[in-house]
Amino acid sequence: MQTTPTDYLKLPLSDRIQLVEDLWDSIAEEASDTFSLSPEQKAELSRRLAAHKADPSSAVSWEHVRRKLFQR
Repeated sequence: MQTTPTDYLKLPLSDRIQLVEDLWDSIAEEASDTFSLSPEQKAELSRRLAAHKADPSSAVSWEHVRRKLFQR
């Protein structure tokens, strides 16, 4: 690729955001072919989703989690 990182910085903000989204989508697409969840991981995710649907009030906000993490 001939473009230098400083060239990206000259793009308007909306174009840079779109570039990041496009890059992320391409990475996610490739990764989904490379990595997959085990049956046990899928079962655990299903269990957690069901538990959340049964009691949505048990969810913890990101702000709460972040605050707890940075208290350490």
